[in-house]
Amino acid sequence: MSHQQSRSACLLEPEYKQQVRMSVKDKAKLQLSKFDVGDKFSHIPLPKASVLVPLVVKDGKLYVLFTVRSMKLTRSPGEVCFPGGRREPTDIDEIATALREAEEEVGLCAEQAEVICKLVPAIDRTNSIVTPVVAFIEDSFQPHLNPEEVSDVFYVPLDYFIRPSKYKVKHVQMSGRGFVPVHFFEYDDKEHNSSYIIWGLTAHFTVFLALAIFGEKPTFEVEYDLDNLISSAENNFMTLHNIMKNKL
Repeated sequence: MSHQQSRSACLLEPEYKQQVRMSVKDKAKLQLSKFDVGDKFSHIPLPKASVLVPLVVKDGKLYVLFTVRSMKLTRSPGEVCFPGGRREPTDIDEIATALREAEEEVGLCAEQAEVICKLVPAIDRTNSIVTPVVAFIEDSFQPHLNPEEVSDVFYVPLDYFIRPSKYKVKHVQMSGRGFVPVHFFEYDDKEHNSSYIIWGLTAHFTVFLALAIFGEKPTFEVEYDLDNLISSAENNFMTLHNIMKNKL
């Protein structure tokens, strides 16, 4: 092959080969850009809340940071969640809420978070719309926990939510929806010598995040059409919203 032919072949290199050379972070950002809902659901007249879903790259692999709620809290003490909470009047949008709560709970400053997107929201048991805001943080981040709200933090590989070693599903009856599947993941953290249970909305958001980034079929059943992931997630959300609206 001549030098000119070689050069032409490089210019015509297939996109998938170019993507192989992309960093883990850049590949994830590219995938997530397809799932950003922007302000699509911001107009819905329900109370608003946000969570920050912090992603970090460690040793070439994606991890998610979780928090453990303080036992001092009256609601869901000791449960695994993401930094987050209700929208305050000073918050300009869902992203501002997520960043403010993350700084209050784990000392993550807004400048330390590279916000990537907002994913399809969910409605919690208080009838609030909860928006997951995905952001990358550096692996050098050192949490400064607010002991009134958070007792611990830990990291889990994101692909654990595609191929978990300890998983179960429970079908819980929801008013107006019948029985719905709730994911439960048990993760053994060797660093902390502890086991954590990740379930509910926290598991719901993390599973969707893993599906969006990896595009793989999980080893368990999910409530989405995997060939039309974002549209089926949006349809699920709007179905739930319409049920809740009819009850109010």
